[in-house]
Amino acid sequence: MNTVSAQDGKALFTTNCASCHQVHKPSTGPALAGVEDRWPNKANLYSWIRNSAAFLKTGDKYANDLYNTWNKTAMNQFPNLTDEEIGAILKYINSVPAPGAAGATAGAAAGDPNAAAAAESDNTLLFGILTLILAVVALILLQVNANLKKLADEREGHRPIEPVPFWRNKSYIAMITVILFVVGGYLTSKGAMALGRSKDYQPEQPIYYSHKVHAGINQINCQYCHVGVYQGKQATIPSVNVCMNCHMSINEYNGEKMYTEDGKEINGTAEIQKLYKYAGFEPGKPWDPSKAKPIEWVRIHNLPDHVYFNHSQHVKAGKVECQTCHGEIQKMGEVKQFSDLSMGWCINCHRETQVQFKDNGFYSIYEKYHQDLKSGKMDSTKGVTVEAIGGTECQKCHY
Repeated sequence: MNTVSAQDGKALFTTNCASCHQVHKPSTGPALAGVEDRWPNKANLYSWIRNSAAFLKTGDKYANDLYNTWNKTAMNQFPNLTDEEIGAILKYINSVPAPGAAGATAGAAAGDPNAAAAAESDNTLLFGILTLILAVVALILLQVNANLKKLADEREGHRPIEPVPFWRNKSYIAMITVILFVVGGYLTSKGAMALGRSKDYQPEQPIYYSHKVHAGINQINCQYCHVGVYQGKQATIPSVNVCMNCHMSINEYNGEKMYTEDGKEINGTAEIQKLYKYAGFEPGKPWDPSKAKPIEWVRIHNLPDHVYFNHSQHVKAGKVECQTCHGEIQKMGEVKQFSDLSMGWCINCHRETQVQFKDNGFYSIYEKYHQDLKSGKMDSTKGVTVEAIGGTECQKCHY
């Protein structure tokens, strides 16, 4: 029998529940933390989730009290959810720690390749200084050698040779040529490798959208807006109607102050009005979605055409957190590119990241690794990395 894990419950929660509910904070509907304890009967809870309107007609006191408390707001119906899927959603809800609890904020994953990269400083200046010092030492030694040779010639009575001007001295010219070739080659190769990399790229967007406010403070799951991460290659950018799911009723910003990178204060309410302009929406009037225009967001993360990257392979199958590649996105006001997304960066990640076998049907075919770990053929302290299952093979990422 197939089992549905808490990870699947997270996806189900995002798809079916997150538009109206949060785990620890009331939204359009009540906070869902502890929902199983609040319902007297588990079977009634499952019936309520599938079809709240039908269950209200049974006269259940708790259900009717809940309905009236929330201003008789109708709940969506989910008749196709199985008991296992509802159980997975509840399991996920129970697994989400309360704000402020240890581990509540998901930072970059342990072993994040950016941690090592951040610790490394740019050695270009150091190499330049060392090259200059060596060049000066070489010039001094050449001059000392010339003076010693001159003294030796004078002592032996040899006729002194007229010194060759610096700009005509072949030794000096050869040495300078070699130095320029080495330094120029290093800088050229370093610059060539950096072509197309846009680490820290942070363009101005048509609407100031704060991930800190949405994903951090309000804890909106990434998959609610970027629905493609579980489905395929692209994470996708949300359409205007996704934004309007919430902002049909939220037309003012009353949260903490927001600032751009250069310190300019942002008027959150004015930014919501920009959204309304794209949506063709006037508060207080019925909204006609056909009048909406796409928001022309500026793309930040981009890979070369010859590189294949699939979000679902990493997020769903690999259980990689968004922060691994995008940094602590839940703390960003204006989004910027966190990592350089270079080939070396990706390969290092594949070499260090362990495959998540537990409750993961995608990797059930690798039974031999379990046997190798048990028998001692593989180091159990290191586990099975992505590299071990072919994650560094050329054809995995290149067409």
